[in-house]
Amino acid sequence: MLSWLTNALRGKVCLEVEGAFPERFLNLCAQRGVLFWNVEWLEATRLRLTVTRQGAGAAAALGERVMCTVTRTGQAGALAFLERFRRRYALLIGLALSLTAVCVLSQFVLTIEVEGNQRVPTAVILTELRRQGLRPGVYGPGLDEESLRTKALLQLPELSWMSVNLYGTRAQVLVREATPEPEMVDLSQTGRVVARASGIVTRIEPLSGEALVEPGDTVLAGETLISGTVHLDAPKYSELPDLGTLQVRAEGRIYARTWRTLEAEIPLTGQVKVYTGEERSQWSVTVLGQRLVFFGNSGIPFDQYDKIKKVWELTLPGGQEMPLTVQRETCRAYTAAAAELDAQAAQALLESRLLEKLEETVGEGEIVSTGFTARQEEGMLRLTLQAECTEEIGRFVPDEITQENEADP
Repeated sequence: MLSWLTNALRGKVCLEVEGAFPERFLNLCAQRGVLFWNVEWLEATRLRLTVTRQGAGAAAALGERVMCTVTRTGQAGALAFLERFRRRYALLIGLALSLTAVCVLSQFVLTIEVEGNQRVPTAVILTELRRQGLRPGVYGPGLDEESLRTKALLQLPELSWMSVNLYGTRAQVLVREATPEPEMVDLSQTGRVVARASGIVTRIEPLSGEALVEPGDTVLAGETLISGTVHLDAPKYSELPDLGTLQVRAEGRIYARTWRTLEAEIPLTGQVKVYTGEERSQWSVTVLGQRLVFFGNSGIPFDQYDKIKKVWELTLPGGQEMPLTVQRETCRAYTAAAAELDAQAAQALLESRLLEKLEETVGEGEIVSTGFTARQEEGMLRLTLQAECTEEIGRFVPDEITQENEADP
C-alpha cells in the first residue's frame, strides 16, 4: 500500500523495449540506478516494464546505447493527471478560484446550530444572536464570543447559561434554560374560596380555613365553600368562653359534578374564492440572510390573490443545511362569490370548536358526557353543547379589607 501511494505521488511510466538484446537494457538500467519493476516479456526481442517518472528520460537514453527502441505506452500519477490541464486555462482558473473560495469562505460562519432549548423557541434565540452580531456570513475570527454570550443572556432571561463555539464555518450555540420561579402565595392576604361554577360537591380537601360544605351538597356559582374565618373553640371540658375568630387565607380543593352549556353559531352562506386563471411568479435567492429578487415584479399584482411560496434549500449530503435558498412566489388571482355552506360540515366545525372550549374551561377535570342540539334560524346554524363534567370548582377571593390595606399601605 505504501509503495503504491509513493508511486502514485511521484508518477510512473510504462515502457516497451524492442531490440536484439533487451536484457542488456535491463542490466544497464540496474547499473545506472534507474528503478524499474513489473518486467513482462512479450516476445524474445520485446518486453514491457514500468519505471519512475524521473527515470523515464534516462531509460530512453540507455535504450539508444544498446540499440533498443524505447516506446512510452502510458503514464499515471498525480503529476501526469495535472499535466492534462496544462493548456486548459479555464479549468486552471476555476481550480484556483475554488481553492481561494475554500480558503476565504472557511473563515466565515455559514450555519448556526442551537442545542439544549425546549421551552424557548430556536427562532427567538437566533433573532437575539443576530442582534448581537452572530449571523450567517459574519467573519468568524472577528467575533468576541464571550461578549456576545453575555449580552445575549442579558436579553434572554429565560436562559441561565449559553456557550458559543466556532468550528470552521459552523457555529454551535449550547444553552441551558432557567428554572421557572415557583408561584409565591401571600399568606398575609386573607380570603375565602368560592365556587366558580354551580354543581354537586363530590369531594372536598381543605388545607386552611373552615369548610362550609360537605360531599353531596349542591352549591351555586359564587357561593362560599371554604371560609377564611376560623372559630377558635375553648378547650374541651373547660368553662372558658370561646377564644373568638381568626382570619386566615382559605385554601383547598373542592371537586364537584357540573353541567355546562355552551353555544356557538355560524352563517350558512359565505364567500368562496373563484380563481380567474391569472398567475404571476417571482423568483428570489437568499444568500447568508440577504434576499435578492432576480426575476419578477415585487409589486402587488392583483386586487385579490393567494400567494404560494415554494422554497428549495441547499443541503449537504450529511443533512447539513447551508444558508442558500431559492424561493418562488406564485400569486393566483381570484374573485369572491357567494355560496351556500354544507350544513353537516359547518356543524362538525362548530362541534370541534365547542369541545375545545369545553376542555379549556374544565382544565384538568373530566368530561363525563356531551350532547349537541342544532337548529337553523334566519340563515344561521346555532349549536348548543350540554355536558356533564367532574372538575375542581374552587376559586380564591381575597377579603375586601385586605385589598384596601394593599392599595393604601
